[in-house]
Amino acid sequence: MLMSVWEIFKSGGPVMYPLLACSIIVLTVIIERSLFWLQIERQRNRKLLDEILTISQSGDWDLIRDKTRGCRDHVIRMLVVGILHRQYSMVKAMEAEAEDTVKKMRRYMVVLDTMITVAPLLGILGTVIGIIASFQVLGTTEIADPRAVTGGIAQALITTATGLGISIATVFPFNYLNSRIDDAIHVMEKYATSLEVVYENLQPRGKHENQP
Repeated sequence: MLMSVWEIFKSGGPVMYPLLACSIIVLTVIIERSLFWLQIERQRNRKLLDEILTISQSGDWDLIRDKTRGCRDHVIRMLVVGILHRQYSMVKAMEAEAEDTVKKMRRYMVVLDTMITVAPLLGILGTVIGIIASFQVLGTTEIADPRAVTGGIAQALITTATGLGISIATVFPFNYLNSRIDDAIHVMEKYATSLEVVYENLQPRGKHENQP
């Protein structure tokens, strides 16, 4: 007869409670990050992004500012910040904006990384506790109920399986979210470089020739 989820949870011993907390934390972070990336995707405006690069070739910065007013696309926002600070340092301005964006994208990723490591360790802890309980029973002169021994073994197996299960289930979204961050960084670098090249080509040739 199959055990219910609650019976399995009780059989795992006290370590199942921190494992339950780990699973709740992981689920919460995954949902929050999924909603974050859905919002990022909804805010993307690739048509306007390409239009900005086209307009920038003519140096009509005011038109770009008007067209991008209210836009929440993180790549466009980075380009606009660079354009607004072009008289000082376009590259550094875009780098600072990109760093802020990447920081938001990496929020809570350390939590998932920690859970991937902590959950199996908690499972091992539960295993050790279960084995110790079994040996304590075996050390008695008489074993009235054999289930007292098997209970400790069951606790050891359940906590190990639970900890590994949480870790394995966390690895996939963790790697996926990291790949999304890497892709976003690549896109920002590509468009930042394109804008920088366009801006450099618009500068008077004599200005570059006089530079050391």
